[in-house]
Amino acid sequence: MEVVVQGVLLGGLYGLFALGLSLMFGVMRLTNIAHGDFIILCAFFALVLSGLGVPVALAILLTLPVAWAAGYAIQRFILNGTLGKDPLPSLVVTFGLAIVTQNFLQEMFSADPRSINSGGLSTLSLQLSENISVGVLPVFILLLAIACTAILQGIFNHTRLGRAFRAVSDDREVAELMGLNSRKIYALATAMAFVLISLAGAMQGMRTTVSPSDGPMLLLFAFEAVIIGGMGSFWGTLMGAILLGITQQIGSRLDPGWGIWAGHIMFLIVLVLRPQGLFPKTRD
Repeated sequence: MEVVVQGVLLGGLYGLFALGLSLMFGVMRLTNIAHGDFIILCAFFALVLSGLGVPVALAILLTLPVAWAAGYAIQRFILNGTLGKDPLPSLVVTFGLAIVTQNFLQEMFSADPRSINSGGLSTLSLQLSENISVGVLPVFILLLAIACTAILQGIFNHTRLGRAFRAVSDDREVAELMGLNSRKIYALATAMAFVLISLAGAMQGMRTTVSPSDGPMLLLFAFEAVIIGGMGSFWGTLMGAILLGITQQIGSRLDPGWGIWAGHIMFLIVLVLRPQGLFPKTRD
C-alpha cells in the first residue's frame, strides 16, 4: 500500500510535467522537444527570484505571467511558421530551442544541481496510518495536478476558447473559414501550456533538485505519461502519469536500480498493445 501511495504522489508530479505537452499536442498536433528544458528554465527562474529574497509562493506566482508571455511569443513568432502536414520542421525547431535553453542554463548556473527553498514545506509529513506517512508537499503537488486537469477540461468543454481550441484542432481550414484566427488561438494554447510548465518547474525544484541537464529526462517522463494515458486526453494524461509513478515505485521496491527502467517497460508494453493509450480522447 505504501508503494501505491508513493506512486500516486509521484504521478501527480509527472502529471504536471505532462499536461502542457498534452495540451500542445491536442490543439496543434505539435510535439515540443524542448518541453523538459522549458520546465527546468522555469524552475531556475523561480530559483533566482527566491534567491533574491522573494517569498517562494510569490516567486512562483511571478513566473506565471512571464511564462504566459513567453509561450505566446514563442508560438506566435516561431512555432506557427513550422506547423503543417509535415511534423519535421516543428521537431527540428523545438529541438534547437532545447539545445539553446540547456546550454544557456549551463552557462548561467553551471551543471550543479540546485533546489528551491520551500520554507520547511518539504519536511512536513502526514501520518495516514501506523506504517504509512506522506509528505505535505507531494500531496499538494497531486492536488495541484488534479486541479489543473479539471480546469483544463472545464475550459475545453464549457468555454468559447475551448470550442475554438477544438475547432482548430479538428480542422484548421474550416475553422478559419468560420472566422477563427488559428495563429492567435495556437499562441493562446501555448501560453496556457507554458503556465503549466512553470508550475511543473517550480514543483520539481521544490520537491527535489534541478540541474540544466535534467530537461530530456523530464521530457521522457512527460511523453510516456501522455502516451500511456492517451494523446490529447487530459484526465487520461493524469491517469497515465499516476500509473507511470506507481510502476516506477514498484520497480524501485524490487530493486533500487529498476524504478525508471520499470516505467520504460510499461510504456513500451502500452505502446505495443494499445498505441492509442489506455484512456484516449473521445469524440463528441
